[in-house]
Amino acid sequence: MLKSINQLKIGALLSYMQMALSIIISLVYTPLMIRTLGQSEYGLYNTVSSTISMLSLLSLGFGSGYIRYYSIYKKEENNEKIYKLNGLFLIIFTIIGLIGLVCGLWLSNNLHFVFDKGLTVEEYSIARVLMLLLTVNLALSFPMSVFSNIISANERYIFLKLLGMLKTVGGPLVTIPILLMGYGSIALVAVTLAISVVTDILYFIYVIFILKNRFIFHGFEKGLFRNLFIYTSFIAINLVVDQINWNIDKLFLGRFQGTVSVAIYSVAYTIYQCCMTFSTAISGVFAPRIHRIVNETIGNTSKRRLQLTNLFVKVGRIQFLLLGLIVSGIIFFGKPFIYFWAGEGYSEAYYVALLLIIPATIALIQNIGVEIQRAEDKHQFRSIAYLVMACINLILTFFLCQKYGALGAAFGTAISLIVANGIVMNFYYHKKCDIDIVLFWKNIIRLSIGLIPPIVFGVIIIKFINLYIIWKLVVFICLYIVVYCISMWCIGMNKYERNLIQKPITAIFRRRYDKNS
Repeated sequence: MLKSINQLKIGALLSYMQMALSIIISLVYTPLMIRTLGQSEYGLYNTVSSTISMLSLLSLGFGSGYIRYYSIYKKEENNEKIYKLNGLFLIIFTIIGLIGLVCGLWLSNNLHFVFDKGLTVEEYSIARVLMLLLTVNLALSFPMSVFSNIISANERYIFLKLLGMLKTVGGPLVTIPILLMGYGSIALVAVTLAISVVTDILYFIYVIFILKNRFIFHGFEKGLFRNLFIYTSFIAINLVVDQINWNIDKLFLGRFQGTVSVAIYSVAYTIYQCCMTFSTAISGVFAPRIHRIVNETIGNTSKRRLQLTNLFVKVGRIQFLLLGLIVSGIIFFGKPFIYFWAGEGYSEAYYVALLLIIPATIALIQNIGVEIQRAEDKHQFRSIAYLVMACINLILTFFLCQKYGALGAAFGTAISLIVANGIVMNFYYHKKCDIDIVLFWKNIIRLSIGLIPPIVFGVIIIKFINLYIIWKLVVFICLYIVVYCISMWCIGMNKYERNLIQKPITAIFRRRYDKNS
């Protein structure tokens, strides 16, 4: 038990370290890509990547089912069932990988299906090679994802996060010199493929030789695949929704507006991903704990509601503390930041970023609720609600992007996010998912009072300071962070949140004092 708790705590810490590295690298790496590839090839690279990402739908959400059934078999202490589960999943994902390979090869030879006639002969040639390399990467990722799922289910977060950090840092460190030498997007994708293969091999070695897991490919439990398919079918709908919300925009823009509009949207989306990274870094490590709470409180609704609500509120407040700084900072400093970061020709990306980030914040501070629904097997409603809103988003984006470009595509996404996350899902959490959502929002509103001083300070800055001088931009961002932190510490944060900061600092000083004495 103690080992599990240490893995959880260290895993959460490493998640934030990986998050910080990811954001820092993105801030350095993305503008370098934009400037070395050029706006057109950068847009081409993102369009092809989004197209291949659509094929991830083939997983049908089966990966989420592994932790659920592993938790059940682990509670029963039935290793044979776990090994058969390993074998079943490896068979399923190998078949999916082969289907993905066939689909990707077909797209590589039918690029007009994606780009219509919007590319030059040279761009078509580059797109075809990119599509082939990304197809191979995708096809391999399906069966190899089984090994990362096994590691996660065993709560070996230290290894998982350390390897994730290595991948986060290693990719750009290798590709940056290649880009500077004049090689384009093809070399970039080739390096990505190579690093993914190395990472997958390490996952395999860890599962087989450290965890000593086995794979049994026969004698599967009767009805397991059927039950698994029923459980994950609604998760598959969520995957469709995510692809519509975050990738279809780029495909429509590439087809109707060209690669330049895709580049603008991609810059905004990169900023959105940084925000998303902050919110998902900690919530991801709580999946096994949520499943354990649900399994251990069967028949005790009041205890389950108390435990899940406390976890939902605790994690949501921490996510809001982080996202409040990021989102308000983007509102006040985003426009000059994008000017210096991405370069000229991307001013529209600021407004696209706001349309993506602000509505998404509701879901980002509540994303632990997704795992709660899955653990309680109540994710069906969310899937259907999101699918309806994604279809509305699809229709709006189809028409709006043709007239208003990247802004139109983002507006369609914003409407679906506000209705689905802000209204529908909060009602469902409260009524059906053993979460006191009223208590959650009372906490968020109480925490939001701490935003008042930094917002006032931000308004004064944009009214009286010219932030298009880089040293002024840096100085006032730093000042804004200081004002935000002081305000939240004095007004917004509770005792538990202050202790999260105070205890590690106190421990460090105590160790130094003990050494000196």
